[in-house]
Amino acid sequence: MDLSITLGRLKLGNPILVASGTFGYAREMEGLVDFAKLGGIVPKTVTQAPRAGNPPPRTVETAAGMLNAIGLDNDGLDHFLKHYLPYLRTLPTAVIGNIAGKTEAEFLAMAEKVGRSTGLAALELNLSCPNVSGGVDFAIDPAVTKRVVAGVRAVCSLPILAKLTPNVTDIVPIAQAAADGGADAVSLVNTFVGMAIDWKRRKPILGNVTGGLSGPAIKPLALRAVWRVARNVKIPIIGIGGISNIDDVMEFLIAGASAVQVGTANFFNPTLSGTLADQLPAALLQLGATRVADIVGTLAG
Repeated sequence: MDLSITLGRLKLGNPILVASGTFGYAREMEGLVDFAKLGGIVPKTVTQAPRAGNPPPRTVETAAGMLNAIGLDNDGLDHFLKHYLPYLRTLPTAVIGNIAGKTEAEFLAMAEKVGRSTGLAALELNLSCPNVSGGVDFAIDPAVTKRVVAGVRAVCSLPILAKLTPNVTDIVPIAQAAADGGADAVSLVNTFVGMAIDWKRRKPILGNVTGGLSGPAIKPLALRAVWRVARNVKIPIIGIGGISNIDDVMEFLIAGASAVQVGTANFFNPTLSGTLADQLPAALLQLGATRVADIVGTLAG
Protein backbone atom coordinates (compact mmCIF):
# COMPACT_ATOMS: atom_id res chain seq x y z
CA MET A 1 0.00 0.00 0.00
CA ASP A 2 1.50 3.32 -1.12
CA LEU A 3 0.01 6.20 0.86
CA SER A 4 2.59 8.75 -0.26
CA ILE A 5 1.51 11.80 -2.22
CA THR A 6 3.21 14.54 -4.20
CA LEU A 7 2.16 18.18 -4.16
CA GLY A 8 4.44 19.78 -6.70
CA ARG A 9 7.87 19.82 -5.05
CA LEU A 10 6.43 18.63 -1.72
CA LYS A 11 6.37 14.90 -1.00
CA LEU A 12 4.42 13.59 1.98
CA GLY A 13 4.11 10.16 3.55
CA ASN A 14 0.31 10.21 3.42
CA PRO A 15 -2.50 12.67 2.56
CA ILE A 16 -3.78 13.32 6.10
CA LEU A 17 -2.77 16.75 7.40
CA VAL A 18 -4.13 19.03 10.11
CA ALA A 19 -5.26 22.56 9.30
CA SER A 20 -3.77 25.80 10.52
CA GLY A 21 -5.53 27.37 13.48
CA THR A 22 -6.98 24.10 14.75
CA PHE A 23 -3.85 22.34 16.03
CA GLY A 24 -2.00 25.09 17.84
CA TYR A 25 1.76 24.79 17.34
CA ALA A 26 1.57 20.98 17.73
CA ARG A 27 3.00 20.86 21.27
CA GLU A 28 -0.54 21.32 22.60
CA MET A 29 -1.54 18.01 20.96
CA GLU A 30 1.50 15.86 21.69
CA GLY A 31 -0.20 13.87 24.44
CA LEU A 32 -3.11 12.98 22.16
CA VAL A 33 -1.79 12.51 18.64
CA ASP A 34 0.91 10.25 17.24
CA PHE A 35 2.51 12.80 14.91
CA ALA A 36 4.33 10.07 12.99
CA LYS A 37 1.00 8.87 11.61
CA LEU A 38 0.27 12.20 9.92
CA GLY A 39 1.27 13.34 6.47
CA GLY A 40 1.89 16.81 7.82
CA ILE A 41 1.08 19.52 10.34
CA VAL A 42 0.20 23.14 9.57
CA PRO A 43 0.72 25.27 12.70
CA LYS A 44 -1.31 28.36 13.46
CA THR A 45 -0.92 31.33 11.10
CA VAL A 46 1.76 33.83 12.03
CA THR A 47 1.99 37.46 10.98
CA GLN A 48 4.98 39.74 10.72
CA ALA A 49 4.21 41.62 13.94
CA PRO A 50 2.34 40.32 16.99
CA ARG A 51 -1.45 40.58 16.79
CA ALA A 52 -3.89 40.76 19.69
CA GLY A 53 -6.74 39.43 17.58
CA ASN A 54 -10.39 40.38 17.65
CA PRO A 55 -12.51 41.30 20.68
CA PRO A 56 -14.39 38.42 22.36
CA PRO A 57 -16.54 36.45 22.00
CA ARG A 58 -14.41 34.89 19.26
CA THR A 59 -16.18 31.58 18.65
CA VAL A 60 -19.74 30.32 18.58
CA GLU A 61 -21.08 26.85 17.86
CA THR A 62 -23.51 26.53 14.97
CA ALA A 63 -25.96 23.78 13.98
CA ALA A 64 -23.32 21.89 12.00
CA GLY A 65 -20.03 23.56 12.75
CA MET A 66 -18.67 26.73 14.26
CA LEU A 67 -18.01 30.38 13.56
CA ASN A 68 -14.68 31.85 14.57
CA ALA A 69 -13.35 35.37 14.53
CA ILE A 70 -10.00 34.87 16.24
CA GLY A 71 -8.37 37.55 14.11
CA LEU A 72 -4.97 35.84 13.71
CA ASP A 73 -4.01 36.28 17.36
CA ASN A 74 -0.29 35.39 17.48
CA ASP A 75 3.09 36.55 18.79
CA GLY A 76 4.63 37.38 15.42
CA LEU A 77 7.07 35.71 13.05
CA ASP A 78 10.24 36.29 15.07
CA HIS A 79 8.66 34.66 18.13
CA PHE A 80 7.53 31.72 16.01
CA LEU A 81 11.01 31.17 14.60
CA LYS A 82 12.67 31.44 18.00
CA HIS A 83 10.21 29.68 20.30
CA TYR A 84 8.07 27.31 18.20
CA LEU A 85 10.18 26.23 15.23
CA PRO A 86 12.88 24.48 17.32
CA TYR A 87 10.20 22.14 18.72
CA LEU A 88 8.49 21.69 15.36
CA ARG A 89 11.82 20.64 13.82
CA THR A 90 11.87 17.60 16.11
CA LEU A 91 8.53 16.17 14.95
CA PRO A 92 8.47 12.94 12.89
CA THR A 93 6.32 14.43 10.12
CA ALA A 94 6.36 17.30 7.65
CA VAL A 95 5.72 20.74 9.13
CA ILE A 96 4.24 23.36 6.81
CA GLY A 97 4.52 26.95 7.99
CA ASN A 98 1.60 29.31 7.50
CA ILE A 99 1.96 33.08 7.14
CA ALA A 100 -0.33 36.05 6.51
CA GLY A 101 0.75 39.54 5.48
CA LYS A 102 -1.06 42.87 5.55
CA THR A 103 0.56 43.81 2.26
CA GLU A 104 2.32 42.10 -0.63
CA ALA A 105 5.62 43.44 0.68
CA GLU A 106 4.97 41.82 4.07
CA PHE A 107 4.30 38.46 2.46
CA LEU A 108 7.60 38.65 0.60
CA ALA A 109 9.60 39.82 3.63
CA MET A 110 8.14 37.06 5.81
CA ALA A 111 8.64 34.38 3.17
CA GLU A 112 12.25 35.38 2.68
CA LYS A 113 12.92 35.15 6.42
CA VAL A 114 11.14 31.80 6.70
CA GLY A 115 13.09 30.50 3.72
CA ARG A 116 16.37 31.20 5.53
CA SER A 117 15.28 28.99 8.43
CA THR A 118 15.50 25.21 8.50
CA GLY A 119 12.93 22.69 9.62
CA LEU A 120 9.91 23.49 7.47
CA ALA A 121 8.86 21.28 4.56
CA ALA A 122 6.75 23.92 2.83
CA LEU A 123 5.06 27.28 3.28
CA GLU A 124 1.30 27.86 3.12
CA LEU A 125 0.21 31.40 2.29
CA ASN A 126 -2.93 32.44 4.15
CA LEU A 127 -4.29 34.67 1.40
CA SER A 128 -7.82 34.35 2.65
CA CYS A 129 -8.52 34.89 6.35
CA PRO A 130 -11.97 36.51 6.55
CA ASN A 131 -11.59 37.82 10.10
CA VAL A 132 -8.99 40.56 9.64
CA SER A 133 -9.08 43.81 7.75
CA GLY A 134 -7.90 43.18 4.21
CA GLY A 135 -7.41 39.51 4.97
CA VAL A 136 -9.29 38.26 1.94
CA ASP A 137 -8.04 40.88 -0.52
CA PHE A 138 -5.14 38.77 -1.76
CA ALA A 139 -7.39 35.91 -2.88
CA ILE A 140 -10.27 37.70 -4.59
CA ASP A 141 -8.32 39.23 -7.47
CA PRO A 142 -6.46 36.81 -9.77
CA ALA A 143 -3.81 39.39 -10.63
CA VAL A 144 -3.02 40.04 -6.97
CA THR A 145 -3.00 36.34 -6.14
CA LYS A 146 -0.56 35.60 -8.94
CA ARG A 147 1.67 38.51 -7.97
CA VAL A 148 1.91 37.50 -4.31
CA VAL A 149 2.57 33.83 -5.08
CA ALA A 150 5.16 34.67 -7.73
CA GLY A 151 6.88 37.12 -5.41
CA VAL A 152 7.06 34.57 -2.61
CA ARG A 153 8.30 31.90 -5.01
CA ALA A 154 11.12 34.23 -6.06
CA VAL A 155 12.41 34.82 -2.53
CA CYS A 156 11.68 31.47 -0.85
CA SER A 157 12.88 28.06 -2.05
CA LEU A 158 10.29 26.10 -0.06
CA PRO A 159 7.30 24.51 -1.83
CA ILE A 160 4.44 27.02 -1.80
CA LEU A 161 0.79 26.27 -0.98
CA ALA A 162 -1.82 28.98 -1.60
CA LYS A 163 -4.80 28.86 0.76
CA LEU A 164 -7.77 30.38 -1.03
CA THR A 165 -11.08 31.86 0.04
CA PRO A 166 -14.43 30.43 -1.08
CA ASN A 167 -15.98 33.89 -0.70
CA VAL A 168 -15.73 34.70 -4.40
CA THR A 169 -18.04 34.32 -7.37
CA ASP A 170 -15.71 31.87 -9.12
CA ILE A 171 -12.73 30.26 -7.39
CA VAL A 172 -11.31 28.70 -10.57
CA PRO A 173 -9.61 31.87 -11.93
CA ILE A 174 -8.07 32.48 -8.50
CA ALA A 175 -6.69 28.95 -8.36
CA GLN A 176 -5.37 29.31 -11.89
CA ALA A 177 -3.66 32.55 -10.92
CA ALA A 178 -1.97 30.79 -7.99
CA ALA A 179 -0.81 28.07 -10.37
CA ASP A 180 0.47 30.64 -12.86
CA GLY A 181 2.35 32.34 -10.03
CA GLY A 182 4.20 29.12 -9.27
CA ALA A 183 2.25 27.60 -6.37
CA ASP A 184 2.96 23.92 -5.85
CA ALA A 185 -0.62 23.36 -4.69
CA VAL A 186 -3.74 25.18 -3.56
CA SER A 187 -5.53 24.62 -0.25
CA LEU A 188 -9.31 24.65 -0.74
CA VAL A 189 -11.09 26.10 1.10
CA ASN A 190 -10.79 28.56 3.93
CA THR A 191 -13.90 29.48 5.91
CA PHE A 192 -17.14 31.00 4.62
CA VAL A 193 -18.15 34.37 6.07
CA GLY A 194 -21.18 34.08 8.33
CA MET A 195 -22.69 35.47 11.50
CA ALA A 196 -24.70 34.49 14.57
CA ILE A 197 -27.28 36.67 16.35
CA ASP A 198 -28.63 36.75 19.90
CA TRP A 199 -32.17 37.78 19.02
CA LYS A 200 -33.17 38.36 22.64
CA ARG A 201 -30.52 41.04 23.01
CA ARG A 202 -30.76 42.07 19.35
CA LYS A 203 -27.00 41.87 19.06
CA PRO A 204 -24.45 39.83 17.11
CA ILE A 205 -22.85 37.12 19.22
CA LEU A 206 -19.30 37.52 17.90
CA GLY A 207 -17.33 40.55 18.99
CA ASN A 208 -16.25 40.96 15.37
CA VAL A 209 -19.92 40.67 14.23
CA THR A 210 -19.03 38.23 11.44
CA GLY A 211 -16.74 35.21 11.46
CA GLY A 212 -15.58 32.24 9.42
CA LEU A 213 -17.91 29.25 9.21
CA SER A 214 -16.24 25.84 9.28
CA GLY A 215 -17.18 22.25 10.08
CA PRO A 216 -19.55 19.72 8.48
CA ALA A 217 -21.88 22.50 7.29
CA ILE A 218 -19.41 23.59 4.62
CA LYS A 219 -18.33 20.18 3.33
CA PRO A 220 -20.67 20.08 0.29
CA LEU A 221 -19.53 23.58 -0.69
CA ALA A 222 -15.86 22.73 -0.24
CA LEU A 223 -16.27 19.53 -2.25
CA ARG A 224 -17.72 21.50 -5.14
CA ALA A 225 -14.82 23.95 -5.05
CA VAL A 226 -12.30 21.11 -5.12
CA TRP A 227 -14.15 19.35 -7.94
CA ARG A 228 -14.36 22.49 -10.09
CA VAL A 229 -10.72 23.44 -9.62
CA ALA A 230 -9.57 19.86 -10.26
CA ARG A 231 -11.42 19.85 -13.59
CA ASN A 232 -10.02 23.18 -14.72
CA VAL A 233 -6.60 23.81 -13.14
CA LYS A 234 -3.56 21.56 -13.49
CA ILE A 235 -2.20 21.87 -9.98
CA PRO A 236 -2.51 19.59 -6.91
CA ILE A 237 -5.24 20.39 -4.39
CA ILE A 238 -5.47 20.02 -0.63
CA GLY A 239 -9.12 19.64 0.34
CA ILE A 240 -10.40 21.34 3.50
CA GLY A 241 -13.90 21.64 4.89
CA GLY A 242 -15.89 19.60 7.37
CA ILE A 243 -13.81 16.43 7.32
CA SER A 244 -14.82 14.29 10.29
CA ASN A 245 -14.59 10.66 9.12
CA ILE A 246 -12.89 8.45 6.53
CA ASP A 247 -15.81 8.77 4.12
CA ASP A 248 -15.23 12.53 4.01
CA VAL A 249 -11.55 11.95 3.22
CA MET A 250 -12.37 9.59 0.38
CA GLU A 251 -14.95 11.99 -1.07
CA PHE A 252 -12.38 14.78 -1.28
CA LEU A 253 -9.81 12.48 -2.88
CA ILE A 254 -12.30 11.19 -5.46
CA ALA A 255 -13.36 14.78 -6.19
CA GLY A 256 -9.80 15.72 -7.07
CA ALA A 257 -7.86 16.52 -3.89
CA SER A 258 -4.46 14.87 -3.49
CA ALA A 259 -4.48 15.51 0.27
CA VAL A 260 -6.81 16.80 2.96
CA GLN A 261 -6.55 18.93 6.08
CA VAL A 262 -8.59 18.14 9.18
CA GLY A 263 -9.72 21.34 10.85
CA THR A 264 -12.74 21.91 13.09
CA ALA A 265 -12.94 18.21 13.97
CA ASN A 266 -9.71 18.60 15.96
CA PHE A 267 -11.71 20.55 18.53
CA PHE A 268 -14.27 17.82 19.21
CA ASN A 269 -12.14 14.78 18.34
CA PRO A 270 -8.45 15.62 18.68
CA THR A 271 -7.36 12.06 17.87
CA LEU A 272 -9.26 11.97 14.56
CA SER A 273 -6.32 12.70 12.25
CA GLY A 274 -4.39 9.66 13.43
CA THR A 275 -7.49 7.49 13.17
CA LEU A 276 -8.06 8.59 9.59
CA ALA A 277 -4.49 7.70 8.68
CA ASP A 278 -5.04 4.24 10.14
CA GLN A 279 -8.31 3.77 8.25
CA LEU A 280 -7.09 4.97 4.86
CA PRO A 281 -5.51 1.70 3.61
CA ALA A 282 -8.73 -0.28 4.13
CA ALA A 283 -10.76 2.40 2.37
CA LEU A 284 -8.42 2.30 -0.62
CA LEU A 285 -8.69 -1.48 -0.78
CA GLN A 286 -12.48 -1.17 -1.03
CA LEU A 287 -11.88 0.53 -4.38
CA GLY A 288 -9.29 -2.00 -5.43
CA ALA A 289 -6.53 0.61 -5.13
CA THR A 290 -3.08 0.24 -3.62
CA ARG A 291 -1.98 3.87 -4.12
CA VAL A 292 -3.64 7.12 -3.11
CA ALA A 293 -2.73 8.56 -6.49
CA ASP A 294 -4.87 5.91 -8.22
CA ILE A 295 -8.13 7.34 -6.88
CA VAL A 296 -7.48 11.10 -6.96
CA GLY A 297 -9.93 12.83 -9.27
CA THR A 298 -11.69 9.64 -10.37
CA LEU A 299 -15.24 10.90 -9.84
CA ALA A 300 -17.45 9.57 -12.61
CA GLY A 301 -19.39 11.91 -14.87
